[in-house]
Amino acid sequence: MTTNAELLDRRNRAVARGISHATTLSAHRAENAEVWDVEGNRYIDFAGGIAVLNTGHRHPRVVAAIQEQLERFTHTSFQVMLYESYIRLAERLNALVPIAGPVKSAFFSTGAEATENAIKLARAHTKRAGVIAFTGGFHGRTALASALTGKVKPYKKGLGPSLPNVWHVPFPVRQHDVSIGDTLKHLDFLFRADVDPSEVAAIIVEPVQGEGGFHQVPVELMRSLRALCDLHGIALVADEIQTGFGRTGKLFAMEHYGVQPDLMCVAKSLAGGLPLSGVVGRAAIMDSAEPGGLGGTYGGNPLACAAALAILDLFADGNLLERANEVGVLIKRRLVQIQSRNDVRPIAGIRGLGAMVAFDVVTERGGHEPDAAGTAAVTRRAQEHGLILLSCGTTANTIRILVPFTASDDVILEGLTALETAIAID
Repeated sequence: MTTNAELLDRRNRAVARGISHATTLSAHRAENAEVWDVEGNRYIDFAGGIAVLNTGHRHPRVVAAIQEQLERFTHTSFQVMLYESYIRLAERLNALVPIAGPVKSAFFSTGAEATENAIKLARAHTKRAGVIAFTGGFHGRTALASALTGKVKPYKKGLGPSLPNVWHVPFPVRQHDVSIGDTLKHLDFLFRADVDPSEVAAIIVEPVQGEGGFHQVPVELMRSLRALCDLHGIALVADEIQTGFGRTGKLFAMEHYGVQPDLMCVAKSLAGGLPLSGVVGRAAIMDSAEPGGLGGTYGGNPLACAAALAILDLFADGNLLERANEVGVLIKRRLVQIQSRNDVRPIAGIRGLGAMVAFDVVTERGGHEPDAAGTAAVTRRAQEHGLILLSCGTTANTIRILVPFTASDDVILEGLTALETAIAID
């Protein structure tokens, strides 16, 4: 039998060091919110492939859709021979996103491709170069995407200079003593000191920061950003790569705001585990690029499009959004109970829209001083107790919970019991 240790050793000898791992486990099979490693050990999955599996591992309807497409063809490149599933997926997303008026889509393979192409389109439409992003934001690891990302380590450290014409302003987080007023003041400073708003093509923002710690954009700030973009002719880009497809209790997190973006980036749970991303937005902006200016050999792969159409069917046919909210309530209620105990590590900042839930591990009760070492210990102990758990945050002290909301209450509660054990003080 192959062991986790053997595969980890082979990985270390064959795979680049820069690709990191949250666990030392090797997956063998999975169903819904459960995963078994190569040694036969079972785990509850609170990571969901980093927010990719809102509808769980191997949902039967998604598997059936992939198998049906597999019998016909796996690839032509949409740029060589088009196919209906790509077009049908675009039509459905165009009708679902919270953007009024004519809407169009383009599909790619990764989230970074989506954010990069959104900026390309904003630049083509506005004839400007500048982009404003936020500290703590994560938009990918490719050249422009990493420049947009508001975190140096590990995404930029030692990898050379970032691309120019990208500026960051502080994201409002109470624990970091940054208010909405601070953010708006820094935007004003930026426009006075570094770039005139007439030279800015886009402002890109995650409605809820993912890697940055599951901090939500306040409604007041989102509305201010929309007004600022309207005033200066700037495209507002919503990065919904982690928040999309039900994770926040609505199909898209922007629906919580009553604010329409100009462009939306989607990926992760769009295709239930297959690589697929996209940009959806106002037709006038989406049509700004010349033919051939967008694309990618594998973009909108037919297997991934089939999976995505099945995912949208699940949302249309069932109560997945209601379930996401139920799961969020269940998790936060248990976290509050854990927080009240005196024999666990101090935790704070329990938060989250829908089933996108997080909390911070801190050094003392009632405080906000981050405990990064304690957070790492919690994720290690969780693995020992049969739970796959991820940390995040600019100070590495946030635990994020991304369990598939198709999981049963029993499985979720089992995972929360393991989490409670992992947080307990020895």
